Amino acid sequence: MNVELKVAGMSCGHCVKAVTGAIQARDPAARVEVSLERGVVRADTRLTAAEVAAAVTEEGYEAMP
Repeated sequence: MNVELKVAGMSCGHCVKAVTGAIQARDPAARVEVSLERGVVRADTRLTAAEVAAAVTEEGYEAMP
C-alpha cells in the first residue's frame, strides 16, 4: 500500500531518520521517502495510513492524511 501524509515539524536529517525509523519499526520492509521541502512522507508499506500516521505522531510530528 502506498501512503502519503503531510507532516509538520520536519526540518533536518534527524527528522528524516526519526520518521523513517518509526515507520520501519512497525514494518521493516517499508520503503520510506521524506521530502523536507514539501513536508511530505511517502511510504510503500503493509501498514494503513492510520498506522503510519500513528508512528509519525509518536515521534513528535503532526501527521495529516
